[in-house]
Amino acid sequence: MGSDIALVAAAAGHRVLLYDVRPGAAAKAIADQSLQMNKLVGRGKLEPTKAASRLDRLSIAERLDDLEGAALIVEAIVEDMEVKVSLFQQLEAIAPQAILATNTSSLSISALGARLARPQAFAGLHFFNPATVLPLVEVVRGASTDPQVVETLRLTAVAWGKSPVCCESTPGFIVNRVARPFYGEALALLTERATDPATLDAIIKECGGFRMGPCELMDMIGHDVNFAVTRSVFDNFFYDPRYRPSLVQKALVDAGWLGRKSGRGFYLYGDQATPPAPATEPPHPCPPSVDWGASLGPANALADLAADIPGLRGAAGDVIQLADIDLRLTDGRTAAEVTAERGRPTVLFDLAIDYAKASRIAIAAPSGVSVEAVIGLFQRLGKAVSRVDDVPGLIVARTVAMLVNEAAEAALQGVASAADIDLSMVKGVNYPFGPLALGDRLGPPWVVKVLDNLARAYPEGRYRASQLLRRRAFEGRPLREIAV
Repeated sequence: MGSDIALVAAAAGHRVLLYDVRPGAAAKAIADQSLQMNKLVGRGKLEPTKAASRLDRLSIAERLDDLEGAALIVEAIVEDMEVKVSLFQQLEAIAPQAILATNTSSLSISALGARLARPQAFAGLHFFNPATVLPLVEVVRGASTDPQVVETLRLTAVAWGKSPVCCESTPGFIVNRVARPFYGEALALLTERATDPATLDAIIKECGGFRMGPCELMDMIGHDVNFAVTRSVFDNFFYDPRYRPSLVQKALVDAGWLGRKSGRGFYLYGDQATPPAPATEPPHPCPPSVDWGASLGPANALADLAADIPGLRGAAGDVIQLADIDLRLTDGRTAAEVTAERGRPTVLFDLAIDYAKASRIAIAAPSGVSVEAVIGLFQRLGKAVSRVDDVPGLIVARTVAMLVNEAAEAALQGVASAADIDLSMVKGVNYPFGPLALGDRLGPPWVVKVLDNLARAYPEGRYRASQLLRRRAFEGRPLREIAV
């Protein structure tokens, strides 16, 4: 990470010194960057003169004292409070004019700054891996950080070709906080054996529109790293159940199944490993008659796909009727509960971010209820169908509702502006949407309804709706109005 940040600065025209306490580490970092740039030159993606000029701007600091003339010093060392404080205290004496920045992803900027002589010149500058590729940079204000220092770092990140966002020093900052439900809901669903990892990932990608599923993403990050971040956020939020770590992930860490880097996590890796296939229902015929409700809420777009189905009849209400079965969009309840309440067998289907583009749909049904007609209908609409256990909120709906809720809570608490929260999730972790913008598209009332039903099913407090989200639902106002 440190060498990548150095290359980003050098590419923008800065002279950059690299220092590492390990002998030879800085030289190796420059050599590695040279190798990578030569590959880019060989593929025609970088001009040789630009590669050479970038490398010319990188040099080695043999001693920490060599940094005395620096205007900005960025630290990217081990995530240890005492080690970082010791380094920054030395840097304050060596370069009293410099802005000092830390690339920490989890430690408090305010707590670090409080141990320094010049906390006003100290801030977070959190890049995402790989720093040479991902555009997002979180500029993190500590309690004592001078606003001009924040603005200088923001403008510097812009000059480096990055997309900076400014936020307060709170646990997880923006991305590592708002992203917790993406992992947490997957782990909760696996705990309840709702489905297997491959099917869960396929639903999240093909129905939810995410580039990676949560299980493969955790495997890529490393379960030790992901689990440590979750524990840090959980601890620093005083054990709020929203961020509770998972025994499923702890078991993987305990077993040493850390993901790609260890050769095994949720999946096996290596030359002989075969990716498991998601559970997909076999073909079934489309039912001969369908009464299609006109008020399916976030699933209204499905009607455009169904327009040419033989036997289709328009109907009022929020239900699709297939002979003696009702088909409904999940609202956070189980199919068993809806069936018992309405007195008709009911199958639930999952939320899709874009029903036209979604290639897969998840369904759930009470025990003993036939789903063949439902499967046939969705297959007629061009969807692969995965049946999952009858869990509240299915897969995509509960994950998205929790992402929207966490983003709303961050906006409510003034962590960052609504625009910066959405930008962070798109630019930092490649989400297909900003969660607050998506919440506005789905409608805050629908999101609140899903969360309230989940909260009844799981009363420990994990699914409590943000007061901002609830207020916007009552007021009929968008979440994106919020700014700090």
